[in-house]
Amino acid sequence: MTTLPKIDRPHLEEIVRRIVRQQFALPTDRAPSGESKLVVSISARHVHLTQEHVERLFGPGQTLTPEKNLYQDGFYAAAQTVMIVGPRRRMLPSVRVLGPIRDYSQVELAFTDGISLGIDLPVRASGHIKGTPGCVLVGPAGVVELTEGVIRAERHVHMSNKDAERYGVKNGDRMKLRIEGTSTTVFEDLLVRADATSKLEVHIDTDEGNAVDLYQPTKVELQKQGDCECQH
Repeated sequence: MTTLPKIDRPHLEEIVRRIVRQQFALPTDRAPSGESKLVVSISARHVHLTQEHVERLFGPGQTLTPEKNLYQDGFYAAAQTVMIVGPRRRMLPSVRVLGPIRDYSQVELAFTDGISLGIDLPVRASGHIKGTPGCVLVGPAGVVELTEGVIRAERHVHMSNKDAERYGVKNGDRMKLRIEGTSTTVFEDLLVRADATSKLEVHIDTDEGNAVDLYQPTKVELQKQGDCECQH
């Protein structure tokens, strides 16, 4: 009888996080003009920090160390991780910090992460943290107690202003994403985040990605909210 090697939980969670951070470039989907390829990414649990909080958690004078560039230019997964501690001392170890630094600290989790921590997560657009729950962040050099900033980020789509024009939408509008595969699903109410430079990319969380088996889709299609389903 073969005995399988044991894997400690932090190591296992890091393997899972590394997998779900991968971005899925789906070659069957194009914007209406055929110019921009749509990427659908699973956004795993992560933390954004201010410079003040970086130094409190990792030491005076410390800065974030880029480890892996993300799909959007200028954004990266940092080498640093923190522990998130919720009510009744429930915790998530080794949660990745994303850069660059921000003017506010924010924790983005999936629904099941909230259950694990004992936090009732509100669904919010990034940066809309007023009145949200807090948590405790633990780093190798110190602790930060957030009084607010823990959210479940609402699903959204990044795009350039040119792509927004092609789709007939503008910043702040809503779209829907159809994912065909073993668990064909339509996600509605994706928030449009359009600017001059963003690449065409949808962000959904780990729970949503697992629910639709995003690892092996056959087709994805992004549509303006209210449009009729296309026939294929």
